[in-house]
Amino acid sequence: MTFSARGALCAAALALVAAAAGAGPAHADGGDPAPWSAAPSAGGGTGPAKDGRPSFYAEGTPGAVLRDTLSVTNPGPKPRTITLRGADAGNTGSGAFSVTPAKGTPKDTGAWLSFAKRQVKVPPRTRAEVPFTLTVPTNAMPGDHPGAIVASGGGRTVGVRVDLRVDGPTLSALTVERVDVDTEAGSISYDLVNRGNTVLTPKLAVHADGVLGTLLDRPARTLPVELLPGRRVTLTEPWADAPALDSVDVELTATAAGGARDTATASARFVPWAAVAGGGALLLAAAGGAVHLVRRRGRRRTEEPGSGDGAEQVGATRELARAGTGDER
Repeated sequence: MTFSARGALCAAALALVAAAAGAGPAHADGGDPAPWSAAPSAGGGTGPAKDGRPSFYAEGTPGAVLRDTLSVTNPGPKPRTITLRGADAGNTGSGAFSVTPAKGTPKDTGAWLSFAKRQVKVPPRTRAEVPFTLTVPTNAMPGDHPGAIVASGGGRTVGVRVDLRVDGPTLSALTVERVDVDTEAGSISYDLVNRGNTVLTPKLAVHADGVLGTLLDRPARTLPVELLPGRRVTLTEPWADAPALDSVDVELTATAAGGARDTATASARFVPWAAVAGGGALLLAAAGGAVHLVRRRGRRRTEEPGSGDGAEQVGATRELARAGTGDER
């Protein structure tokens, strides 16, 4: 089995493991000049090499037993008792790297880790080397299986990432789903789903067209997301200069290494409802006033002497009266 450096990004992702694992923030305690630390073993010397591995990386076939060593360094004047456990990796809702909490039960890489000692007592100004094995089940699925070694002690929790790749066919696949334009907030929400078996760092391009032309054209940029196989995250794209009045078609295109690519669209209508409501009230008021004026004019015409049907009836009666008396004038 081979373990090699994965890169500084892996170390940065594990910086938040303490919070994800349900522990308090990492801190030095008891007045120690420096806190204890945990890292992949870097060989001889009194401490891990400054340019040593930031994480563990392993490759193996199903059924393989992989071996490596964790270094726990205590530079302080007091002894430290450190507890070790294996954890599965996951994604938070926003796409950040997370691990199973201490009360959780790992089912993947975290469950496949075994330590020579679960608890290690490290004397002052000393480094302890803790061997461990990673046993790949015979039915393990090919692809990436990220996990972590979590070390806790003295009010401090440290995570060291373990990236395992099981030999076999790999597939990089990504989908964009549930695209929604929030016309009030001026934002675009969407889901990214890793449909393959490799860890993806996606890029996103955004395009929007209105009635009169292009409104938004953002080229592909890398998202602050490390999307694990089978995981879904919900993200939001801000749109501060969204139109006040327009009919818009939005297109999101996500890509990632290995040929992963997908496009999804959504439509929305931006309408200044406050202005529309105000204009509607004015129109209703004007219409009401016009109806009221027509009604008043109708009443006045009816009430005037000699107007309308009543005047015609009085005139006819007078003519009949004259005809009956022979009075001609």
